[in-house]
Amino acid sequence: MRLLRAPSLKRDRSLATRGLTVAISAGMLTGAALAATAPLVISQKGREFQPHDIAIKRGEILQFINDDGDLLHHTYLKSDSFSFDSGDQKPGSKFEVAFSATGKFTVRCAIHPKMKLLVQVD
Repeated sequence: MRLLRAPSLKRDRSLATRGLTVAISAGMLTGAALAATAPLVISQKGREFQPHDIAIKRGEILQFINDDGDLLHHTYLKSDSFSFDSGDQKPGSKFEVAFSATGKFTVRCAIHPKMKLLVQVD
């Protein structure tokens, strides 16, 4: 029969400390990663995009929210390098799009032609 030695208390504390450090670091990385992927909100209210212009990094997500109580919106972008179309957006609805190309873009509403959002993507 083989006798097993109990691990030393000093060794156990060291492992516990390392485990805690790894857990804290992983939590911070996860938090940072989640913050980096959270969409940036663009409100559609009063027949305007709010804000009117925004600078983002390639791959970042914009979330368009129809905050108008009784108006439809229809967000779209058409360019040679990047396009999207939300379709009709009822009040309270949300639409998300990740900008996969760099450049300067003008997002519009197909229902309200004066609505413009300028997006600079680096």
